[in-house]
Amino acid sequence: MKRVSFAEFGGPDVLRLVDAEEPHAGPGQVRIAVRAAGVNPVDWRIREGQFQKVHPIELPAGVGQDASGVVDEVGEGVDGVEVGDHVFGEGSSAYAEFAVLSAWARMPEGLTFEEAAGYPSVVETALRILGEVGVQSGQTLLASGASGGVGSAVLQIARDRGITVIGTAGAANQDYLRSLGAVATTYGEGWVERVRQLGRVDAALDLAGSGVIRALVELTGDPRKVVSIADLDAPELGVRFSGVAGSMPDALAEAVDLISRGKLHIPVEKSYTLAEAAAAHIDSQAGHTRGRRVVVV
Repeated sequence: MKRVSFAEFGGPDVLRLVDAEEPHAGPGQVRIAVRAAGVNPVDWRIREGQFQKVHPIELPAGVGQDASGVVDEVGEGVDGVEVGDHVFGEGSSAYAEFAVLSAWARMPEGLTFEEAAGYPSVVETALRILGEVGVQSGQTLLASGASGGVGSAVLQIARDRGITVIGTAGAANQDYLRSLGAVATTYGEGWVERVRQLGRVDAALDLAGSGVIRALVELTGDPRKVVSIADLDAPELGVRFSGVAGSMPDALAEAVDLISRGKLHIPVEKSYTLAEAAAAHIDSQAGHTRGRRVVVV
C-alpha cells in the first residue's frame, strides 16, 4: 500500500510517499480503507520532532491520526461494528491507503468522508479545553485565532451550551466567525482594546500561539482563566498548556450528537492528495485556515 512517511525530523520536504506493508487490526481495533485523513498541527509538530522529549517515536514513521473510511478488518473483542461500515476516528499513520483506528464512531448520515476526517481531534480538543478553562453558560469566552478547526468547533459547542464567544481572526474570516455565532473582531494592532469594547471576558483560549498570552491574562484578570493549545511557553506565565488528550470515544459520541442535531458543521477549506502531503503541512503551518484541511485517498 501507499503511505506518507518520514525518515528524519525536519521541514515538509522530509515527507515521502512510499510503499509500505499493510497494517492489521489488533485486539480492540478496526482497520479501514482510508478515504480521507485530517491535517492537524500536531502532525507537523511531530514531523519536526517537537515532542521527542515527551513522546518519542521511532523513525521511519507514518503521519496523521484522524481518518475516515470503510471498515475492512475488525479486531478481536470488538463489537458493534462490521466490515463495510463507514466510520471516522483516531488511529495512527492515517495518511495512507489503510490505517488502524483505536477509537471510532459510525459516520452521521449526510456527512462526506472528507468532512468526517476533519472532526475527531478538533472536537476532542475543543471539548477538553472548554472543560479546562471552566467557562459556564451565561459567561463570555474569548477565542484567539478562532477560524481554524478547533476554533470552529469551540464556537459552535460553546453556542450550544449558552456561552457567548468573542472570536478573533483575520479580516477575511470575520463573516465566517459570525456565521458560527461568534462576536467577531480582528487581531493585529489595537485588538485588546477592541475586545474590551465588546464587553467583559470571563475566560480565554489561545488557539493560534501568536504571542497573545500576556494580553489574554490581562483581559481575564487571572492566568487560571486562560488555556493555550499552541504556545509551549504558556506555563512560564502561569497559563495551562493543554496537550494531553482526553477520551476520544466520548468526544466522537458527542460529535455525532452535535452533527446529527445540526449544531456542528466544520467546512473543508482544501483537500490534498497523498502526494501533496507536504503542501498540506506548509498550508497548515501558515495558519489562516477557515475550517479544516484534509488529505484525500
